[in-house]
Amino acid sequence: MDRTRLFNWLVFAAAMAAICGWLAWGKPFKITGLFLTSGLAVGSLYALGGIGMVVLYRATGVLNLASGAAGAAGAMIAWQLETWGLWPPLGWLACILVALAITLAYGRFLAPRLAWRDTVVKAVATLGYALIILGLVAFIWIDDPRALKLPTDAVGIQVMGLRVTATRLIVLAAAIAIVVGIHAFLGRTRVGLQMRALANDRDLSALVGIPILKVETIAWGIAGVIAGFTGLMFADLIRLEPVVITFMVIPSVAAAIAGRLESLALVLIGGLSMGVIESMLTLSPMLKGARPIAPFVIAAVVLLWYQRGTRLTFGGKD
Repeated sequence: MDRTRLFNWLVFAAAMAAICGWLAWGKPFKITGLFLTSGLAVGSLYALGGIGMVVLYRATGVLNLASGAAGAAGAMIAWQLETWGLWPPLGWLACILVALAITLAYGRFLAPRLAWRDTVVKAVATLGYALIILGLVAFIWIDDPRALKLPTDAVGIQVMGLRVTATRLIVLAAAIAIVVGIHAFLGRTRVGLQMRALANDRDLSALVGIPILKVETIAWGIAGVIAGFTGLMFADLIRLEPVVITFMVIPSVAAAIAGRLESLALVLIGGLSMGVIESMLTLSPMLKGARPIAPFVIAAVVLLWYQRGTRLTFGGKD
C-alpha cells in the first residue's frame, strides 16, 4: 500500500471515529453500543448492495438499480412459502433463486440490446425494470404488515455486555467474505481475469476472443445471488416491505460511489461507515432528521477528498 492510500485510510478512519465519538458523547455505553451494532448490520447490507453493483459495473458497464427490487421479490416469495407451511430453508433458497432469475433475465435478454448506449441510459433502463418488478410485487401482494424472521435471530453472543444476534454477525461476516472471495476470483481465475479485461476495454476484449456474453452472464449471476441474499437479510433485520427493500439500492449506490465504482474494500468500508453514522445520528435530537442523507454526504466528502489537488480545465484534468 503506498503512502497516499495509507494516509487516506487513516484520515477516513480518524474522521469516522471522531464523528461517532461526538455523537456518543455523554450517552450510556449500552445505548451507544446498541446503535453501533445495529449500524454495522445495516451498513453491511449497504456494502453488500454496493459490492454487487461494482462487480457488475466493472464487468458490463451497467449500474444496476434493479438489484433492490430483485431482492424484494425474492423476500416476498420466501415469506409466502413460509406462510404456506413449507420448510423455511426452501423459502430462503427460493429468495436467492428468484432474485437470480430476475437479474439474469435482464442481463441475458435486455442488457445486450443496450450494450453500446451511454452509461446513464443503461442505468435508467434498470430503474425502469425495477419499477416494473415493484409493480408486479404490489399487484400480487397487498400492502399489509409482514415479518420474516430467521432462526439466527434467537441466537446471540454477549460482547461487552451487549447481546449481538447471530443474524447480524452473519451479515457482517458475509460482507467481508464476499469482498475477499470476489477479490480472489477476479485475480486468480480465468473468468475473473476476463471480467477485468472486459472492464478495461470491451472492444479489445472482443477482438482477442473473450466470450463477452458468457462473462457478462456470470457477472449478472453473481449480482443476482448477492441481491437475493441482501434482500433476505434486509427483510429480517429491517422490515419486509417491498418498497423499502427496492429503494435500499439508493444507499447502496452511495457505498459504491464511495469506492469509486472500483475498489471492493472501499465499498465495504464506505457501506459500514454509512450504516454506523446513520444509526448513531439517532442519538442527536438536532441531527436525527438528517439520517436519510448521511450516506450521500459521506460519499460526496470521500469523492471530494480524492479529487483534492486536481484542477479542471477546458481540456480535462491537470
